[in-house]
Amino acid sequence: MAVTAEGDRLNKKTGRKGEKHACAYLKKQGYKILERGFKTPFGEVDIVAKREDVIVFTEVKTRLSDTFGAPCEAVDERKKFRYRQSAKYYFAGRQIDVTVRFDVIEIYRGEINHIENAFF
Repeated sequence: MAVTAEGDRLNKKTGRKGEKHACAYLKKQGYKILERGFKTPFGEVDIVAKREDVIVFTEVKTRLSDTFGAPCEAVDERKKFRYRQSAKYYFAGRQIDVTVRFDVIEIYRGEINHIENAFF
């Protein structure tokens, strides 16, 4: 299925809105947002957040419909690999004693589902 320029624009707008919503949610849960849209040679991490001694790399998936399945189903093995590599990149040259976690935040029809430890 081809994505039109208008469809791509709508997807990006929906994604940005979802990431903003996810950041607000995380802040309410006591997280400090360290990075948004953290770019690495391996791809972009939507949100890097910290709470206590845990740094969380969070993929945000926002969907307006379930036509293509649940939002979290879009986090495939390739995406997981990129997130793991991006975490290594984030910590390169730093000596930090923290726990690292990979979460997915699904936003579907305005509802948030925070999946902690979604993958390793």
